[in-house]
Amino acid sequence: MTGDANLEQAYVVIVGAGAAGLMAAIWAGRAAEGLTERNARIVALDGANKIGAKILVAGGGRCNVTHHAISERDYAASSRNAVRSVLRRWPVERTVEFFRDLGVHLKREDTGKLFPTTDRARTVLDALLTAARDAGAEIRHPARVETVTPADGGFVIRGDWGAVQAPRVIIAAGGKALPRSGSDGHGYKLVRALGHTVTERVFPSLVPLILDADSPLRALAGIAAPARLELRSAAGKRLLSFENATLCTHFGISGPGPMDISRYYTDARHADPGAHLVANWLPGLGRETADAELRALGRKAIAPWLRARLPDRLADTLIEIARVPHDRTGAELRKDERRALLQAIFEHRLPITGDRGFTHAETTAGGVPLAEVDLSTMHSRAHPNLHLCGEILDVDGRIGGFNFQWAWATGHLAGVAAAQSLESTPAPS
Repeated sequence: MTGDANLEQAYVVIVGAGAAGLMAAIWAGRAAEGLTERNARIVALDGANKIGAKILVAGGGRCNVTHHAISERDYAASSRNAVRSVLRRWPVERTVEFFRDLGVHLKREDTGKLFPTTDRARTVLDALLTAARDAGAEIRHPARVETVTPADGGFVIRGDWGAVQAPRVIIAAGGKALPRSGSDGHGYKLVRALGHTVTERVFPSLVPLILDADSPLRALAGIAAPARLELRSAAGKRLLSFENATLCTHFGISGPGPMDISRYYTDARHADPGAHLVANWLPGLGRETADAELRALGRKAIAPWLRARLPDRLADTLIEIARVPHDRTGAELRKDERRALLQAIFEHRLPITGDRGFTHAETTAGGVPLAEVDLSTMHSRAHPNLHLCGEILDVDGRIGGFNFQWAWATGHLAGVAAAQSLESTPAPS
């Protein structure tokens, strides 16, 4: 690539400096170390005023870096086999080692999530930014990329900040989740212009769900309990379930369980408008056991029995949903009342009316199909000298560090491959 003398020159330009983009910058810089005498500049451009916003808010401000056990089954994607091939190239052990080498030690919590021992997301972001600088990469922001145009065997990358020419570009612009962080879907426009497609549907994933205004659960804001949420078809067929904490809010439900199942619910409703969610509020007990215990209560009231197993307000609400008097004893409980109470506890149909959208979603469902990328290098099959990584691809994982693991893995592969491909590329003039 000869280069335009009037343009700033770089070897690799990374569009987006979130988790995947920073990882790509670090590893592109490290892989290009032997080219430093040839001015092998690595530049990451991000449109956000505050760099790394998603990292800083993740895990309640503690940053859930990864999970101790990860497989392709933890992800929704156009090809789970493809996801597996990427995860094998950068497993959890390498993530732990990578951050340890940066001085960030991770601890495993009971949920299997791995957090920095400092319990501060800033620790993670600062380590990544330092590692990028140490690798010789430049991080610029706010520097929104408006266009990436093929030119002279490479690309010209432009924005209000100016323009830079480079033989290699890595798109790590994210999806549409949490748009205030900078990932507002603009990356899709960039990749489409370079010959890629984007799935027909792009929608929020890991997003809180809204309940009908008349749902009594909306009066229980702040109450949380373990629950099994089950997705069923209109015909009642069980499709999948997630068992985790469910948090009642003023608008509906949130927490790990609802957020994990949210994208599957939305996807199912697209094809089957009658698809719905059912909550089991005592997944560890079992309906038959509960039935037997209610029958055995005798002169004891049902309310204390349920309050011993659930938060008081949730227990009382479920009794109200079943339309059973709170002071009803086991001996007084009629068959139809017992059936209604068991239904409310184990088969509570949730009146979902929607979700809170990309503004409150943690990640994006949909994106560039994995078939359009060489997964050993994240190299674009649509355009030479282009690589893609992170959330812009059609992959979204469960809550708990799975999406960060995808970002670390794909960012590493893209960064190394982009820099190593420069071995035979003439230095910019």
